[in-house]
Amino acid sequence: MRAAALGLARRALWALALSSLSNTLAVNNSGRWWGIINVASSTNLLTDSKNVQLVLDPSLQLLSRKQRKLIRQNPGILHSVSSGLQTAIKECKWQFRNRRWNCPTSQGPNIFGKIVNRGCRETAFIFAITSAGVTHSVARSCSEGSIESCTCDYRRRGPGGPDWHWGGCSDNIDFGRLFGREFVDSSEKGRDLRFLMNLHNNEAGRMTVFSEMRQECKCHGMSGSCTVRTCWMRLPTFRAVGDVLKDRFDGASRVIYGNKGSNRASRVELHHLEPENPAHKPPSPHDLVYFEKSPNFCTYSGKTGTAGTAGRFCNSSSPGLDGCELLCCGRGYRTRTQRVTERCNCTFHWCCHVSCLNCTNTQVLHECL
Repeated sequence: MRAAALGLARRALWALALSSLSNTLAVNNSGRWWGIINVASSTNLLTDSKNVQLVLDPSLQLLSRKQRKLIRQNPGILHSVSSGLQTAIKECKWQFRNRRWNCPTSQGPNIFGKIVNRGCRETAFIFAITSAGVTHSVARSCSEGSIESCTCDYRRRGPGGPDWHWGGCSDNIDFGRLFGREFVDSSEKGRDLRFLMNLHNNEAGRMTVFSEMRQECKCHGMSGSCTVRTCWMRLPTFRAVGDVLKDRFDGASRVIYGNKGSNRASRVELHHLEPENPAHKPPSPHDLVYFEKSPNFCTYSGKTGTAGTAGRFCNSSSPGLDGCELLCCGRGYRTRTQRVTERCNCTFHWCCHVSCLNCTNTQVLHECL
């Protein structure tokens, strides 16, 4: 009996170790595709006779096998994915420009650093905004004719109302969402809480782009009478997407790993996210979710990968998050002045040049200690 018990104990320990290793590998692979922003240049692309970007060089291993296959099946889409990622990173930095965590990035393969290996609000926003960036960029590229495998969304045709009808070139949001789900989600492996969290936030980003689609119309008629209008569906600006996701970041739901405990349930139904507080509603597909508290972004930490706020510029007159008291975490700040020369009083001369004066101003800067 003791031998049997010891055998079961050993097997349990091995299973636990393998599970931990699997989860670690999954974490390390999460968002690995983000690294293409640093390498998706002309030297890493194969081109056809028309100089159209087709596929990643096979030697580039940042993408999974499935992701490389998707790139090959959709000529021209790599540039769109890279462009969407660049847009997402710029938007992330803008949304958090006045926060202690200001969406820092690096030039290495781990674009966002160690924060992606955590389960905090900031991690949730990164996954959502990058997923949204791919969907938005691919959908727009389809309507622009930059991708060979998709075009405008022409499914909306015919009368739409008493004085308008569907026409024009609608942005192909359905193709963008489908490709985004296949491409972005394929880098997530495992069954743990982090896996479910990343997939949920990826989908939340795509859902935000979809839900912010708007109808645009053009008038037709004598002398601009607008007797009839032709309408189509247009993507929102990515700033609008970023604003919505930032609001959902502020109201993100803290979740735990749920298990329905039914052998008949499918894997997706069996493992799900539940609110940590039972009194709260379950997160909707649009909500961002997280499962651990954010690290202290005030000081540098190599362990958590936080850079701290020392050296950041602050607003001495603001009581908000960009104010020196909060941004500098109570450490104080130094004040210095600098002279800046800029072009000013520009005048256009026909034809065709612009002349400007040089104006020098003194700026007062406040820097966190």
